[in-house]
Amino acid sequence: MTHAVSQVLAFPPASAAHTADYMLHKLSFHADAWDVAEDLRHGIDTLVVIDTRSEALYQQGHVPGAISFPHRLMDAQSTAALDRNKVYVTYCDGIGCNGSTKGAYKLAKLGFTVKEMLGGLDFWRRDGQPVVTGSEPGSILNHATGIDCAC
Repeated sequence: MTHAVSQVLAFPPASAAHTADYMLHKLSFHADAWDVAEDLRHGIDTLVVIDTRSEALYQQGHVPGAISFPHRLMDAQSTAALDRNKVYVTYCDGIGCNGSTKGAYKLAKLGFTVKEMLGGLDFWRRDGQPVVTGSEPGSILNHATGIDCAC
C-alpha cells in the first residue's frame, strides 16, 4: 500500500497562538461586504465608505451611503477636509481591481485609519445588497437585508 503525501501539510501549520495572531492582524486590514452593509444599515457613524472608482462608475451604481472619491484624486490637499476620527472603508469593482487598495494605501500614508472592503462592489452585489445610482450617496439606513449572511 502506497502512503500518499499530504500537499496541505507539506508546509506544517503554524501553532494555534500564531494562527490566532495572524488572523487578528489580517482582520484589522479588511472588512467584508456583509459587515459593511450591517454597519451602514444600523447607522454606525464612525465609518465612512469610499468608492475609489471613477465618478462615472460611481454614478452607474455604488454602495448606498458611499462617497465618491477616486483614488487618483487622493492627496494631502484633497483629503484635508476628511475627519481623522473616522475609519475609512475603501472599495472598487472587486477582485480584478486594485483601486480600493491604492485608495487605502494613499489614505493610510496620509495618516487616516483605513480598512479595505473585500470583493468590492462585486461581492456587495453577490450578498444581495442594494445599489444606488446617480451622484448622490443614498442610504441603506434601516433597509431590510435581502439574504442572511452566508458566512
